[in-house]
Amino acid sequence: GAVEAMPERWDSALAVVAHPDDLEYGTASAIARWTSQGKTIRYVMVASGEAGIDGMHPDEAGPLREREEVASAKVVGVDEVEFLRYKDGVIEYGLPLRRDIARVIRRHKPEVVITQGYGLTRGGVSLVMADHRVVGLATLDAVRDAANRWIFTELLDEGLDPWNGVQFACSSAGGPGATHFVDVSDHIERGVAALAEHKAYFEGLGRPFDPTWMYERAKGTGERFGCQYALGFSVVRF
Repeated sequence: GAVEAMPERWDSALAVVAHPDDLEYGTASAIARWTSQGKTIRYVMVASGEAGIDGMHPDEAGPLREREEVASAKVVGVDEVEFLRYKDGVIEYGLPLRRDIARVIRRHKPEVVITQGYGLTRGGVSLVMADHRVVGLATLDAVRDAANRWIFTELLDEGLDPWNGVQFACSSAGGPGATHFVDVSDHIERGVAALAEHKAYFEGLGRPFDPTWMYERAKGTGERFGCQYALGFSVVRF
């Protein structure tokens, strides 16, 4: 079917992803657009990215990457970042993860949930990392869990009532997987600046920060939808 503009008649969103920098590879440009409209967006990182820098011990890398994510979030107007501190690289799909994400959904009561792609591959070629697949899928399931009083009843004991106000969840989807698009022509530079905050990560990878590909990808998507720069998203309704 035809890809349409992302609905924007909502005021609050919760973004749940596996690691620091996961949102910055594109989605942050859309988040910059939405915060500029006065929407409130909060971040939840399931792990802290501590296994992401080969030459740096996780005990050092984790706190450093958390600090970089907090700084990165501020660039696009996000003031709240939570870290669940699951072990990086070995996040498992299961009830504990679903419960922990359902808990933050009930606590923040978002109208929209933002997560990451949960398919096996990206573009049919490159493997989607296990942590990303697991968190994307668990987040969708947790939206349902958060709405059901009789699932994770221990959350009721914590004083967290069910929340069924999530209109939809969305995950970034390049190419043909997109069901909706967001025009980020006026906001992509803030998205790129957000990614640039992950300095230690790029140094650890041993390659200079070069955002050219971000502009090229957003330009290609924009050409499909009649604007300069755009991002594609896959939307799931409940």
